[in-house]
Amino acid sequence: MTITNDTALGKDRDMTQAPFETALEQTAPKRPNFLMRLISQPATVLALLWVFLLIIVAIFAEHLAPADPNASNVMDRLRGMSLEHLAGTDDLGRDLLSRAMWGARVALLAVVMAVGPAILVGVPLGLFVAYRGGWWDRIIMRLLEVEQAIPMLLLAFTFIAILGRGLTNAMLAVSVGFAMSYLRLTRAIVLAETPKAYVQAAEVQGYSTPRILFRHILPNAIGPIAVQTSILAGVAILLEAMLSFLGLGVGTGSPSWGAMLDDARRFQLQQPLLSLVPGIAITLTVLAFNLLGDGFRDAFNSDIIMTKRKKERLLPAAPIVAPEPFAQEPDSTEKTVLSLDKVSVEFPGHDGAYQKVVNKVSLSIKPGQIYGLVGESGSGKSMTSSAILGQVPKPGRISEGSIRLGTRELVGLSDREMRQIRGRDIGAVFQDPMMALSPVHKVGDQMIEGLVRHEGISRKKALVRAAELLDLVGVADARNRLNEYPHQFSGGMAQRAMIAAALICKPQLLIADEPTTALDATVQKQVLELLRELRDTLGMSILFITHDLAVVGQLCDRVGFMKLGELVEEGTAEELFSAPKHPYTRQLMQAREVLDGPIEETP
Repeated sequence: MTITNDTALGKDRDMTQAPFETALEQTAPKRPNFLMRLISQPATVLALLWVFLLIIVAIFAEHLAPADPNASNVMDRLRGMSLEHLAGTDDLGRDLLSRAMWGARVALLAVVMAVGPAILVGVPLGLFVAYRGGWWDRIIMRLLEVEQAIPMLLLAFTFIAILGRGLTNAMLAVSVGFAMSYLRLTRAIVLAETPKAYVQAAEVQGYSTPRILFRHILPNAIGPIAVQTSILAGVAILLEAMLSFLGLGVGTGSPSWGAMLDDARRFQLQQPLLSLVPGIAITLTVLAFNLLGDGFRDAFNSDIIMTKRKKERLLPAAPIVAPEPFAQEPDSTEKTVLSLDKVSVEFPGHDGAYQKVVNKVSLSIKPGQIYGLVGESGSGKSMTSSAILGQVPKPGRISEGSIRLGTRELVGLSDREMRQIRGRDIGAVFQDPMMALSPVHKVGDQMIEGLVRHEGISRKKALVRAAELLDLVGVADARNRLNEYPHQFSGGMAQRAMIAAALICKPQLLIADEPTTALDATVQKQVLELLRELRDTLGMSILFITHDLAVVGQLCDRVGFMKLGELVEEGTAEELFSAPKHPYTRQLMQAREVLDGPIEETP
């Protein structure tokens, strides 16, 4: 059955805000992509040109160099600049310009040998220890501290003493030090990103740990890693030159900038210009890599806005087919979608003893029912939802009780088993949609990940369903909005997209954890009406967590009040608003009436 937007979203709704939001988003200036922001910086462009030129010279040195870098001619030793030798000659009569050009190959090879293995080892290890935590993190960080206490040059001398001289052995030691830098940087980024809502949303969708780390968290670390790589590339060139200057890098006679400086030192009095060519090469290259680091940093963090926007080719809208209305079974009133029986969650205190933050909470939600869980901040509402989702933060634990989704017991399931349930059987919508959506992935890609994982359908079919749901929740031009990023959505539209993403696998239960707190009053009303209409259309059950009694009176069928981790009173919304029994419930009602007046229930 096909349902139009007016039917799905309600004809009586005040839709003045949605077109206004859409108009704002369509006329908003577009943020340029990373490449445009990068090349808008003149210093960065010059640095890029120098590095590109260096790469070309290094690759084609045998064709571009005017002479053989090792061809000596004692008759031409220590000559100055001339048409035959544009940069002069060294003590053996070798052409300095040719040796400098071949030295570019040694310098870039040193960068690859030092930075490449460091990234391959340091970044995954940093992701692992930060996300895993516990003893893994403690042991790795203690070893890292020991390594950091050893100067890098001393470490290089040790490797060379054991393995012998040579560029490979020298850069191996440097790579070990660089890997520790990447580990420390990546670990810090993961620790900052893991608590964010978009990571929790990925966990709710049932994604595996490697997918969360590499698909969601790592892209947010690309910027700092790129900056670090650029800076360490310059450091690697300096260290290679230093070791070659000391005779510990490349072999004797090899064209290296550091070895050229060593030769210049010995014959400085006879030919003062000997150090000019390698010195300029090292200075410009290191400076270029440092300027690239600054450019990458500014490009990744830039808020530059393009005032002109190119017209984008619009994709044809996908046909919108709403899901069939929910039909309750005759005996559905006797069934429950979710039931909690004396569930307790506890955390260890400072003295080592466990303290309960949720204490023997019991509740049940029936098919098509909206259950409001109310209480002040810190009352245990969100921790109760975390227990349902199997996301109690460590070292917390569910110490007792039963949580059943339909007839399946959730307490005691492994992380792998819970990943099969999250996103497919239980959906979740969080408080701040901009934090719950990954900023570096398109909205459509984030919506369909759970669907592709749980149902194994193709990406093309998943995008069609995602467009249908976006249209169902009131996002105009849904097909094209799938290709946009979260920052191109307003707060209200981003929350609608989050709701659509939570519904894409048709879950039995939707957990809405204060989904309207971060929205303004007009958009808040629209989201609440949307949830009610989705319940009526799809027949799903909703656990609505909030501290706003006005919202509860308008939306919920049944309500539970929490205080200090306990469910102190429960009943229908009509019963509790007309005659609350518990003193805490009465206090909340009285406080709400004093501040905002009596609650008006919406039929």
